[in-house]
Amino acid sequence: MIQIVQDAISTVSQLNLWSVLDILIVTTMIYGVLMFLRGTTAFSVLYGIVLLLAAVLVVTSIPELVVLNWVLSNSLPILSIAVLILFQPELRRGMERIGRVGIWINRPLGGSLAPGASNPIDEICEATKRLAERRYGALIVLERETGLQEYADTGVPIDGLVTAELLLTLFYPNSPMHDGAVIIRGDRVAAAASVLPLSDSLVDYQLGTRHRAAIGITERTDAISIVVSEETGTISFANNGRMVRHLDEDRLNKILTVLCRSTPYQAIFKWPRRKALAGSKIPKARRG
Repeated sequence: MIQIVQDAISTVSQLNLWSVLDILIVTTMIYGVLMFLRGTTAFSVLYGIVLLLAAVLVVTSIPELVVLNWVLSNSLPILSIAVLILFQPELRRGMERIGRVGIWINRPLGGSLAPGASNPIDEICEATKRLAERRYGALIVLERETGLQEYADTGVPIDGLVTAELLLTLFYPNSPMHDGAVIIRGDRVAAAASVLPLSDSLVDYQLGTRHRAAIGITERTDAISIVVSEETGTISFANNGRMVRHLDEDRLNKILTVLCRSTPYQAIFKWPRRKALAGSKIPKARRG
């Protein structure tokens, strides 16, 4: 015990400013990885890998187990390849987030709004309210920094100005394009009836395919999804793999305004700064 204390004191006495900075950077990286994987199936896989590595360390400390040590030491290269395969979706999403230059460069997604032009956020919220009143199922995806062209290509190109009437028409139950997602790029409807990836995370069993698709696209990109339930008329909002349900028009409008900041001289949907979002408070809503 005394030896351990002496070793600890000796280690602390050797620390300098660079050592402390080094430790803080590594700690932050580990914390960021854990927060990035929290709530996903990959976290359970990571937990299993940590236990496996701990078992390997214990076994390798026993030199008498020659054959087992040889098997484990030669299995590590294969294990590293298996980790890359298992964490392929998370690695892709992480590299995509790192590559979003919009985090450091604030550039508008479109041109300036014409005088007297309707606010796309207001039009979307108005359409969402009317869809919920009629119980028309709907899935609206707002493109942000990450391009959604690969998903827009699976649907029907529209390239129309965002209006409540257009969205109501697209999601009308007898419309041939109602069973899919509408992708909005800036103040334009880019495509309708688009196919989105479903979420692999555990979701409420009461949620259907439309809600799983809304969560799935936000897990893979930085897009925002709005869902109207066909059964209950409930309005839900998804961002970064998380969903908030039971919203009304006013709350939805406030959330979109915070996440899609704008000025009278720039496009309604801008590439958001993290600092700006950190200082803004999103209104609370009851989770379902």
